[in-house]
Amino acid sequence: MNVYAEFHARIAAILGRFGKEGRLPEGLDPARFVVEPPRDASMGDLACNAAMVFAKEAKAFYPNPRQLAAELAYELTQEPDVDQAEVAGPGFLNIRLKTRVFADILREIIVDGRDFGRGASGRVAGKKVNVEYVSANPTGPMHVGHGRGAVFGDALASLIEFSGSEVTREYYINDAGAQVDVLARSAFMRYREALGEDVAIPDGLYPGDYLKPVGAALAQKFGGSLRDKPEGEWLEPVREAAIAAMMEMIRDDLAALNITHEVFFSERSLHDSSNGPSDIEAALEDLGAKDLIYEGRLPPPKGQLPDDWEDREQTLFRSTSFGDDVDRPLKKSDGAFTYFASDIAYHRKKIEAGYDVLVDVWGADHGGYVKRMSAAVQALSEGRVSLDVKLCQMVKLMRDGEPVKMSKRSGDFVTLREVVDEVGVDAVRFMMLYRKNDAPLEFDLAKVIEQSKDNPVFYVQYAHARACSVLRQALAAFPDLDLTPQRLAAADLALLDDENELALIKLLAQYPRLIEGAASAHEPHRVAFYLHDVASFFHSHWNRGKDQPQLRFVNQDRRDLTCARLGLVTGLINILASGLSVLGVKAPDEMR
Repeated sequence: MNVYAEFHARIAAILGRFGKEGRLPEGLDPARFVVEPPRDASMGDLACNAAMVFAKEAKAFYPNPRQLAAELAYELTQEPDVDQAEVAGPGFLNIRLKTRVFADILREIIVDGRDFGRGASGRVAGKKVNVEYVSANPTGPMHVGHGRGAVFGDALASLIEFSGSEVTREYYINDAGAQVDVLARSAFMRYREALGEDVAIPDGLYPGDYLKPVGAALAQKFGGSLRDKPEGEWLEPVREAAIAAMMEMIRDDLAALNITHEVFFSERSLHDSSNGPSDIEAALEDLGAKDLIYEGRLPPPKGQLPDDWEDREQTLFRSTSFGDDVDRPLKKSDGAFTYFASDIAYHRKKIEAGYDVLVDVWGADHGGYVKRMSAAVQALSEGRVSLDVKLCQMVKLMRDGEPVKMSKRSGDFVTLREVVDEVGVDAVRFMMLYRKNDAPLEFDLAKVIEQSKDNPVFYVQYAHARACSVLRQALAAFPDLDLTPQRLAAADLALLDDENELALIKLLAQYPRLIEGAASAHEPHRVAFYLHDVASFFHSHWNRGKDQPQLRFVNQDRRDLTCARLGLVTGLINILASGLSVLGVKAPDEMR
């Protein structure tokens, strides 16, 4: 049960009835008001701003928002599960529920287990969602910055999926640009090296050792047959082999983080015109039919002109019609399509696949690209499909407060795989999500493996393990105890009357609302923050039991109270395990 959604629906129904009775205008949009936990828990269990939100529309009926709030409060006090409803401030509504409501929610958490909160999708209910993430150039191993986008995208996909929508995880392979030709030339140098030549890697090529196996494989496959051929003859086979090897390496790097994609889409396929117009040509024809492409000149950029600026007639997309700052070029001066033209075609393929929501996870350096891509999706789908671009800021890798920069394997950066191998999957995933995606992140290799409360991933996992240890202690005290969910749900949960026990239950009851909000906003970091709050509260409550034996979870003189408290512990275990699963982090029964 999402108690917040339940009471939102009840208040919306009251407002609707008031409209039919002529006590308010009809058709007030319930999406405009919220029901949420009050900032101060002493004010009650739920807070609602409906009277404030609709103050303007209701003014003819209720000159003061407090009057409308008082009417809503009266109606709510007629509900059998409402203990008290009061007006606060200029017209906020504070609602206190009867304690049995939260006992019922705890029973639901116990029985539903890790599925409690599943399906709480809110505005994305029933949507078909495509989440495209990582999409690193296939030119080398993934670095830590790629890892942040990878973890963010994967957790977001899991979150949206858990919330009840259909999700496809997609990787866009940038295998059509000049960078893959540089990769091929770099691999060719390693090929010559594998044939026994003394090779120095020139500036501008990729120097990392990761290309040595590619060169060895090329030498084994082709022998010396490519060595003396002109570039025009060896470039294509070397490029194909190098891209394939790089994608295999990238898949392995992602697998080390427990990340998989259902779709790997090749940019090169968009240029294929062997069976008629290419996808890029078809996309531009589509936009042209809507009078969204024209030949024209762009005004010069503000400030100092870039070296490659050309004042020329060119093919432009009317992106300003959809909120962009300037119209955007679709062809280069040599007639080749721009990257933007390729991206238009790529997103058109997603729209044709029937997705309702597109989420692109990009690096922060692509921020200037968002408006044009949003304009293109709006134009292609005629507003039916939404695009949400999530930018991930860079990761600053540290060790005991000192920057870590170099790796022999990559040549000039620390690879993601090296970090995963050193600190483990759980530390990487949780810490990548313990900051909002658009906030800079310092990742300290020493701190993320500390076993202390200052290490968030340890603190949350330890709470789960500690809770599991309570169940083991209970079985030691009561060997015949039945800890099945059905039996614990049948315990007398009304015995949980300590204020901290009640506060913990209310915190657990927020989980469906948390899932709904995080999924709707595309913000998985909210789950990490919430889990840390739950863990912190549990650890604090555990410590109270050290000084106050009557608060301990296992009481050998009170089997009934022990069963009730084990129900609370089981509910906590389920919430922590569920949230960690959404983030792709293990929920250990023991910490070693």
